[in-house]
Amino acid sequence: MRTTQKRQVCVLLPNKQHLDCTVMVRSRGHEVLDSVLKQLGVSELQVLGLAVLRDNEYLFLDLEQKLSKYFGKTWSRGSLMVPFILFLRVQYYVESGRLIFSSRVQQLYYAELRQTVLRSQSRHQEALFFQLAASALQAEVGDLQPRAEGRDEEEGEERGRRRKHRHYFLPEDYFPSWLIKRRGRDFLLQHCPVLHTELRGVTRSQAVLQFIREAVSLQDGPVTFYRMRQEKREVRSSILLGVTLRGVHVYQEVEGKQCLLYDFSWSDIERLTFQGSRFEITAVGSLCLSKLVYYTPSAFHAKHVLRHLTDSHRLHISTRGAVSYIQQLEDIQATHSYREAYICDTTRLAHRLRSNSLTSSMSDFSVAVETAAAWSKEEEEEEEEEVTAEFELCVDEPEELFVDDPAEVSWLSELSVDGPLMLPSSYWAAVAMEMKQVLRRRADEEVSVD
Repeated sequence: MRTTQKRQVCVLLPNKQHLDCTVMVRSRGHEVLDSVLKQLGVSELQVLGLAVLRDNEYLFLDLEQKLSKYFGKTWSRGSLMVPFILFLRVQYYVESGRLIFSSRVQQLYYAELRQTVLRSQSRHQEALFFQLAASALQAEVGDLQPRAEGRDEEEGEERGRRRKHRHYFLPEDYFPSWLIKRRGRDFLLQHCPVLHTELRGVTRSQAVLQFIREAVSLQDGPVTFYRMRQEKREVRSSILLGVTLRGVHVYQEVEGKQCLLYDFSWSDIERLTFQGSRFEITAVGSLCLSKLVYYTPSAFHAKHVLRHLTDSHRLHISTRGAVSYIQQLEDIQATHSYREAYICDTTRLAHRLRSNSLTSSMSDFSVAVETAAAWSKEEEEEEEEEVTAEFELCVDEPEELFVDDPAEVSWLSELSVDGPLMLPSSYWAAVAMEMKQVLRRRADEEVSVD
């Protein structure tokens, strides 16, 4: 095959490394994914996805689409010498890092979350940034070594401690710029080591899990943003639609700052629709809120946003039982001395989780959002078809159920959204049941001890 039929794709990773992939000119997204998996030495990416930077915004690839769809005419005119750029990014945020089976993928997830924290504008959550910095330092530096002994005066010891700790990290690597400006570098260098010291004995892998768990509380941390306009002919996009763990945030940029307008949980949303580039959010009637209408740059953009919303909602629904029991197990670990048994139980649980994958059925999501008009080969043809494209998604969230009886998790297969779940309901039911058995054993042990 002639080399002119091949293209070089450079995939940038969250940890600032990159992977080079050579594919054919007619290749689709999943062929790049296969190459990435092979080079990383993992079987699945789970919560990570391949994205392209388009109109200064990241759009996650539909892996069944040809790469030419994302790179346009330059793809057909390209050469093997000039690489096309894709990004490996967090596509689905999770509440617990234990849902990420591969340590390599977990590290990549952590790496992107670290950078997200540094860009955060949640100025009302200042204390949380100190906790996150301490967890990150424990994950990357390990135990902070005690100061040298032998100083005669307490004041001299304090000065020595400050000098010792002053240069072992850079505030810019662990705190947002606005917080450094507000408190000053000396303040951060003085007080952050105190919190870091409190984590002595926590392993680096545990510190990573702690960072992931704490970052969930950051308002603009685990969020994927998409720019939208309030009016169709508006020149500048002032609206930010945020896809979060538990729903959708809507922000408006005012003088360079993000102001939260709406915070919808999945159960607050009745319907998401778009026709062409027109995007609508309909809240449940009890909120007494009129329909929100925004405009995306194109129907191409809107299709990808809606796909991301749909998939994120399904992930939330299909994993919330497992997340609940993981949280209970972590609470037990924090308050009781069952460390060895707990590790054994979670190890067995990890094997159960690995028996299926969060991404094994990701390709099935290509049928979750059906297009009313076929995607054209050229952008001009696509624009003509945009006006006929209409998509609707009902995201009513079922009532909370307990899982004493496996039959009670039938809601997993009865969602109002069409299309397959991330994993079959029987799988997550089994995971939840196993967690519940662990909790019962803990309760029995506690009774016997008392």
